[in-house]
Amino acid sequence: MTADALPRLSRRAALLAGTVLVTGCGEDGTGGAEESPGPTDATAPPTAPPSTPPSAAASSAPASSGRPALAKTSDIPVGGGTVFKDAKVVVTQPVRGEFKAFSAVCTHQGCLVNKVADGTIDCPCHGSRYRIADGSVAAGPAPRPLPAEEIDVSSGTITLA
Repeated sequence: MTADALPRLSRRAALLAGTVLVTGCGEDGTGGAEESPGPTDATAPPTAPPSTPPSAAASSAPASSGRPALAKTSDIPVGGGTVFKDAKVVVTQPVRGEFKAFSAVCTHQGCLVNKVADGTIDCPCHGSRYRIADGSVAAGPAPRPLPAEEIDVSSGTITLA
């Protein structure tokens, strides 16, 4: 079917129908198509944003540096840590008040580490484990330590530097 054979809709009718036609290629490989939010009523009051858990809220709130916060310092357990998959970073607190950050990409074959437990940062793919204090290899097959990442800790908030 050609574009000439398609019925012509006014912009208003297309928006009310919740239909958006997009042509071309998008950068994400989806062909440029985007999902339409559907019809809206200009007189309806705006809806409240969905609530987020405290740790997720910290990651979306901008810190004083202008960068998004990863977490609150209170979200990182002493003697443990938290993996931030989207940022590909893991933040640890080996001792109270000392925060470290490392790449969350395993040095063995590039899998993302998935947990921090019993003093190590663990990779689910082949069992590599790294020490939370310095990212050094505690158990192989990882050939190298996790690279350190720069973070800023200020006013109870942790951000990437």
